[in-house]
Amino acid sequence: MTNRSRILFINVGHGLDHLFLLLYPTVVLTLEGVFGRSYGELLSLAVPGFIAFAAGTLPAGWLGDRWSRPAMLAIFFVGIGASAVLTGFARTPFELAVGLTLIGLFASIYHPIGVAMLVEGRDKVGKLLGINGVAGNLGLAAAAIVAASLSDAISWRAAFIVPGAFTMLIGFWFIAACRQWRNRGAESTRPSLGWDWGRPSRTLLRVVVVIGVATALTGLTFQTTTIALPKLFDEGLAGIADGALGVGALVSMVIAIAAFAQIGVGWLIDRYPAKPVWIAVLFAQAPLIAAAGVLAGHGLIVVALAMMMVVVGEIPIQDALVTRYTAERWRARVFGIKFLLGLGASAVAAPLVAGLHGISGGFLWLFVGLGGSAALVGIVAFWLPGSVAGAPQAAAAKAGV
Repeated sequence: MTNRSRILFINVGHGLDHLFLLLYPTVVLTLEGVFGRSYGELLSLAVPGFIAFAAGTLPAGWLGDRWSRPAMLAIFFVGIGASAVLTGFARTPFELAVGLTLIGLFASIYHPIGVAMLVEGRDKVGKLLGINGVAGNLGLAAAAIVAASLSDAISWRAAFIVPGAFTMLIGFWFIAACRQWRNRGAESTRPSLGWDWGRPSRTLLRVVVVIGVATALTGLTFQTTTIALPKLFDEGLAGIADGALGVGALVSMVIAIAAFAQIGVGWLIDRYPAKPVWIAVLFAQAPLIAAAGVLAGHGLIVVALAMMMVVVGEIPIQDALVTRYTAERWRARVFGIKFLLGLGASAVAAPLVAGLHGISGGFLWLFVGLGGSAALVGIVAFWLPGSVAGAPQAAAAKAGV
């Protein structure tokens, strides 16, 4: 398999990973009459899946480092596709919850494995991570329109079965194309500040604390906004986007356009220090997220687009920092820990959305709180060491920073 083909499979995997996770928040809009449950009750069925999505990252990363990252990626493709097909045949809310849990479990494989494979042996990873991030967010964007289109044209079951069967075929194609099942193990030529597990420096401890706090809070923000967006548009765009298909199409458009912000941010952190870029993006999030919870009509569309651009645009920065500070042999496990923190926090997103919407009948306080969280992360980011990514960091490493 050529390096280009390898990267293509990795990026396609990222898109499919997010597509499957976000099918249900759109499908659920059509299920109240099917199962006789409220929106909040039905959305809560996704909670075990999001917990599995977070909990599975650590063992997946460990297996990737100790066994084989390509083999784990193959298991991801086939497993998540088969789980989606099973979910499409669910007859009761319990069976639906089981299927969503299996989807979350296999989805947990992607991030520690895919990102570790993507950055193997690379020096500048910002743009590469940005393109991979776009692929993931295009999956997010496609989820709403795929779910709505298949639900309207066939049934809600087809929204799981058709993408599931397609992804299983991708998995078998990857298995047939893969000639190297061992990890490549290539180290970057860039001077490393890699973690000393016995005696970590104060600088590295600061990085760990900052990234740990940021990962948890930004993970919650990302997952909450993407889960809430279909319902936010459903309620705030009456007369502009009606029905599951209209809402799904608009959600897809917003997320698809916003995704490309990651390439721009990746380009910036390949050339400039990550710290000021990161802080600027975080402080831009705060007012935009809060405003999205207040507005309606066309103003909501504009602000929601700007909000999603800064929310998803922030993602490559954290992954670039982890790549910079982690030795190759540990990388999938460290990504597993990072995604465990971020996705673990985001596992509360579905009950948070359902609970606060049920109490207040809207998203005002939820989005105001998320805006405050973004500002808090921006303040914490000031504690990050100055030269940790981008062009200046190699010189910093030589100086022993």
